[in-house]
Amino acid sequence: MGDTLEFNEIYQESKGSWNDGRLRFSKQNLVYKSSKTGKVDNIPAAELSVATWRRVCLGHGIKLATSTGHVYKYDGFRDTDYERISEFFKANYKVELTEKDMCVKGWNWGTAKFSGPLLSFDVNDSSVFEIPLASVSQCATGKNEVTLEFHQNDDAEVSLMEVRFYVPPGTADEGADPVEAFAQNVRSKADVIQATGDAVCVFKELQCLTPRGRYDILIYPAFLHLHGKTFDYKIPYTTVLRLFLLPSKDQRQMFFVISLDPPIKQGQTRYHFLILHFSKEEELHLTLNMSEEEVEKRYEGKLSKNMSGSLYEMVSRVMKALVNRKITVPGNFQGNTPGAQCITCSYKAQSGLLYPLERGFIYVHKPPVHLRFEEISCVNFARGTTTTRSFDFEVETKQGNQFTFSSIEREEYGKLFDFVNAKKLDIKNRGFKEAKNNEYSDSDDDQHDAYLERMKAEGKIREEGDGSNDSDEETDESFNPGEESDVAEEYDSNASESDSGSGGDGSDEEGKKKKPAKKAKVVKETKERKPRKEKKQKDTNAPKRPMSSYMLWLNSSRERIKSENPGISITEISKKAGEMWKQIGKDDKEEWDGKADEAKKNYEKAMKEYRENGGGSSTPAKRESKKKAGGKKEDKKRKSGGVEKEKEQGGNDSFKSREFISSEESSSDGERKKAKKAKKAKGKPQRKGKESDEEEEEAMTTPPSSEEDSD
Repeated sequence: MGDTLEFNEIYQESKGSWNDGRLRFSKQNLVYKSSKTGKVDNIPAAELSVATWRRVCLGHGIKLATSTGHVYKYDGFRDTDYERISEFFKANYKVELTEKDMCVKGWNWGTAKFSGPLLSFDVNDSSVFEIPLASVSQCATGKNEVTLEFHQNDDAEVSLMEVRFYVPPGTADEGADPVEAFAQNVRSKADVIQATGDAVCVFKELQCLTPRGRYDILIYPAFLHLHGKTFDYKIPYTTVLRLFLLPSKDQRQMFFVISLDPPIKQGQTRYHFLILHFSKEEELHLTLNMSEEEVEKRYEGKLSKNMSGSLYEMVSRVMKALVNRKITVPGNFQGNTPGAQCITCSYKAQSGLLYPLERGFIYVHKPPVHLRFEEISCVNFARGTTTTRSFDFEVETKQGNQFTFSSIEREEYGKLFDFVNAKKLDIKNRGFKEAKNNEYSDSDDDQHDAYLERMKAEGKIREEGDGSNDSDEETDESFNPGEESDVAEEYDSNASESDSGSGGDGSDEEGKKKKPAKKAKVVKETKERKPRKEKKQKDTNAPKRPMSSYMLWLNSSRERIKSENPGISITEISKKAGEMWKQIGKDDKEEWDGKADEAKKNYEKAMKEYRENGGGSSTPAKRESKKKAGGKKEDKKRKSGGVEKEKEQGGNDSFKSREFISSEESSSDGERKKAKKAKKAKGKPQRKGKESDEEEEEAMTTPPSSEEDSD
């Protein structure tokens, strides 16, 4: 037989759920490590007093009791394991592994026995069930009844809420109430928190991120009391799994994280992590509410009666001493930002910080996530969905859960990849490291991006202007009535090419068919691109708008900020100025507000004078543009009126284009008037109607000629 015995898939019951793990027997101790929580039970071999082998629901189990009063139960063994374990216990622990059967009669009347941290209900000296008193959250008494309420486990599908025991009268010692005696035995070992005595120390108004708010933290020897305006929480130290002390990315703030199992509850919300937020600049002088001898005896030099230092140091030091657990801090990982031991990312649409630790990852703060390397099956580096300047870090656990930390800057890729590789985690896309480095090194080397190509195409179209849409607009413009047409007509010089092609064979139908297409071709050649609308120009003589009080202060302080922070960038100047502006006193701000108000009054006065002198909406440039627009409209009206008049007078004349009419208008009118006067002098009859009336009016308005005088 070897020096050790190891068993895998050994289960430990915790508040109604089974947690698997690994159990190892050695000559020095017994060690059980839970695969789910990572919690380790270490039982020294010298303390082991009783070992019982019994049949349970998961095969066979072992119940171990120690001389210190603790009881441990592990299930999941086989029948064949009994002989090996029994021989090992006899040889190394000098303890006999005894077999004991459980009672399966199903009676509800028996004897309640308190043995250490267990309440055992027995029938005929055989145990029916056992209740771990550490799982009891509340103990209430009534007439001949004791009610036990239990802590709830989120992982258990079915939970036991309460158990009621009927205690008959006369079973206790004389002069004592049997119900109260039963309840007192339960409370002595149960996890029922009762604030007795004064607190060891008190921390006032600490900022808590989860649960959110400000709480007074009262430190008692056995539990932690969070007292807020709305909620109170009492957290026993036995529920604390781990402690983390994490520096923020700006190196000016600290996060103190307390991992809890079971979590604290606020209605239906459960908080598995308690996150306290501190500033490094906060100092505190702490005095413990104990004598120096008592402090030295209880905490063995870990604490002293009077302590002073940073607030986060005091809280972490006290918690470490009372909880008796190590504080986990970030390891050797260094991000792209100098001094930063974390990575900025997003999880479930909330921005936070991811800390690579020596044995896992922790994300703060909404919602907090702690992933141990032991429960991670693989990780994956994925390209960001919206931009090439970031990537996603995906973590898959052995239970099948996936956690995606997105929007990580591409500069962090190399550091994070090297860290994961050094921890020997399984990387899904390990073969693509070279490609990934190239991918995140320069955006010009990225693969084809449809969205980026579309944006480039739209930008090219904007640079070229509206020329690509001219062909679509030409058809509509050529048929607008009342406007000059750009279509080449038969009298235009550049229409000869189309005319010669249409009338070559003398066929009218072919000429009609070919004519529209050829005209459209000419239109394309003669159409000029529309000039762009000129951008509205600002009047340089107009008064400038006044600055705000912050901008006035910033202009006066910019050089001072640059001198105090050499090498600072423009964006950092703005951030630094914003922080300094917030810290400025009320009197200084009122002074700058007064300067801003004075500048505003001067601006209003100058604007009023500017408008009175013809500025603003009535500038000379605008008046000139309005005159030009009015002149163009009159020319259009005059031209359209001349065309209509020609149509009325020339009934049998051949059609003349607008270009022809506009160029020969003056000469044709003069010849027509002379012809009419000659006809009137010879005495020929004139046509009655609209044209004759117009001629009479013209005769009335024109001076008489020499021939009319002689008549």
